[in-house]
Amino acid sequence: MRAVYFDRYSQRPAIRTVADPVPGPDGVVVRVETTGLCRSDVHGWLGHDSGIALPHVPGHELVGTIAALGPRVQRFAEGQRVTVPFVCACGQCPECRSGNGQVCRNQTQPGFTHWGSYAELVALHDADTNLIAVPDDLDSGAAALLGCRFATAYRGLAHQAQLQRGESLLVIGCGGVGLSAVMIGVALGATVTAVDIDDFTLDRARRLGASRVINSSGLGQTELLGSIEALVPQGVQVSVDALGLAETAAAGILSLLPRGRHVQIGLFSSDPVLPMSAVIARELTVLGSHGMPAGDYPALLALVASGALRPETLIERRITLDEAPEALVAMASGRNPAGVTVIDILPPTRVRSSRAPVPVPFRSG
Repeated sequence: MRAVYFDRYSQRPAIRTVADPVPGPDGVVVRVETTGLCRSDVHGWLGHDSGIALPHVPGHELVGTIAALGPRVQRFAEGQRVTVPFVCACGQCPECRSGNGQVCRNQTQPGFTHWGSYAELVALHDADTNLIAVPDDLDSGAAALLGCRFATAYRGLAHQAQLQRGESLLVIGCGGVGLSAVMIGVALGATVTAVDIDDFTLDRARRLGASRVINSSGLGQTELLGSIEALVPQGVQVSVDALGLAETAAAGILSLLPRGRHVQIGLFSSDPVLPMSAVIARELTVLGSHGMPAGDYPALLALVASGALRPETLIERRITLDEAPEALVAMASGRNPAGVTVIDILPPTRVRSSRAPVPVPFRSG
């Protein structure tokens, strides 16, 4: 197969022809249609993830069809169209047995613990536990984004924060996962305020349903909190930091009403100092979101099927596998175009017909 391949960190990847993967007894090999270009893949290429062994093929957001099955796979068949959470659970540990495979103690992650989806084929483990059937009429880019960005944002809002219809949601940082949170918040019936330093990105957030936007470029924390209070005088029940800076996390926490819930999705380069006095005094809840187990995908897929949530609208650019090495390098250096990029390994022929979003009743939990 052809794949994006590197054998030294931070040196430009190349397209190589490498051996096809074979499925393990409980696994499958998937022929990749589309895979997402994600900043997590950049961190892996730069050597920031200790679980990666060289040489390596990156990629963890994907959709494709099953090309080969291990002998113990029972729930899936060759030719079936599937996606997978970026955290693949073992299905056996206490966390998995309690329905929390996203924090499986034996987890595998394509593109990190083993070769990933910037390739024509990818091996996936524990298929019966992790694979998610995908409708044939769902755009391949949309399906790929469900594996990481949308799943993490959906779990953070719907399951962790239990966002309710009519509540006020603040999203700080409007990259791929932040814009996913904006879209999901709108689909779940919240009033959304988006914060970023880029006017183009904020315009995207507004077009995706944010009621209010704040350009925080040059603003200190006090000024940012004042801007939030001025725009949302009734207060914020739920905040999301999708960026991962001490300042943005603190702003999210300090913006909350008493008993509010903060969801931390953005990853930090080192552990931050947070305003815990406010957490105690206001009885705030600080929550993490680390993907979503396969068993929790039906509600997310129902939102997508209804048209209330359209992940494909986030995609700004579709590139080929041959263009992926340069795109990875460009993202690392800050030169990549704004918006989400996906890599089409196969021609994107499965595109859902356009239709207007319709409201979907939301039930928490």
